[in-house]
Amino acid sequence: MTLSTATAEDSRLWLATLVSNDRITAPQSPEDVRRLRFAVDASFNGRVGQCLRVRAPGQFGQRYHERLYSIADLEPSLGGRMGFDLLVRRCHVIDDFNGERYDGVASNHLCNLPLGGEVEFTGPIGHPFPIPEDREAPLLMIGMGTGVAPFRGLVRRIYDELGGWKGPVMLFHGARSGLEMLYQNKENDDFGLYYDQPTFKAFASVSPRPAFDAPPAMDLALVAHAGEVWSMVQDARTHVFLAGPEALLPLVDKALAQVVGSAEAWEARCAQLKAQGRWHEVLY
Repeated sequence: MTLSTATAEDSRLWLATLVSNDRITAPQSPEDVRRLRFAVDASFNGRVGQCLRVRAPGQFGQRYHERLYSIADLEPSLGGRMGFDLLVRRCHVIDDFNGERYDGVASNHLCNLPLGGEVEFTGPIGHPFPIPEDREAPLLMIGMGTGVAPFRGLVRRIYDELGGWKGPVMLFHGARSGLEMLYQNKENDDFGLYYDQPTFKAFASVSPRPAFDAPPAMDLALVAHAGEVWSMVQDARTHVFLAGPEALLPLVDKALAQVVGSAEAWEARCAQLKAQGRWHEVLY
C-alpha cells in the first residue's frame, strides 16, 4: 500500500488536536524524531498499523499537501475522545538542480505544530496488522525508520493484552544511524521490555553510509540470520509484516532471495504468502 494506491475506508475528513509532542531521539542526535499524540472524535475507529492521510498546508498554489503516516498507538479514553500516536521524522530534501536543502512539507509542519494545534486527515487507510488466531504462528516483522512504529503496538498487544505468544517472533528494524534508532534510548526502550520473552528476538541495523542518506543495511541483517529467517519463511503458518518507506521493499526482496536460494524461489514463496493472506505491508 502506498500513498497513490491507498483507499480510505472512511471518506470523512477528521480534525485532530495535538495534545503532546515528545522528541524520542537522543538530544545529541542530528535526527529529530517525534511521537505526536492527537485527540480526535471518539467515533474514530482506527487500528494500530493502519495509515492516515494527513494534510499539511500546500505550496506553489496547492491547497494542501498530503502524506501517509501509520498509527503507532491508540488511547481509547483521552478525555472523552480517541487518542492516537504518530511517529514523525523531521525530513529535508535536496533540490537536484541547485543543491539547496528544503524542509519537508508535512513532517516539518507536524513537528512544529504547537500544543492545541489542529490537523485534518482522512482514513483509516489499509488493513491493520492482524494477529493470527494460531498463537504458535511465527511472526516476522521488518521495519525501517519510522516504519517501526506499528510494531511497537503489535508487540505490546501479543505479549501484554494476549498474555504471550508461543510462536517465534523476530523483529528487524533499521535506521540511518545508531542515534536515530527509535525506542532504543533510555527513555523509550519499549522493545527492551520484551527481551526476556523466550519467543521474542529483535535485531537492529544502521546505514553503512549515513552521511550519504543511504538506507539501513536491512538486507545484511536478514542474511546474517538466514537460518532462522529461512525456517520462518518456509513455515506454512508464518505471517510477514513489512512497514516503512518504499525503498525498504527491494532491500527485503534482495535479502530473502538470497536466504531462499534465488530470486525465482523467493518470488514464488512471496506470491504464496500473499495468496494465503500471510503477507502484510504498509509502505509510504
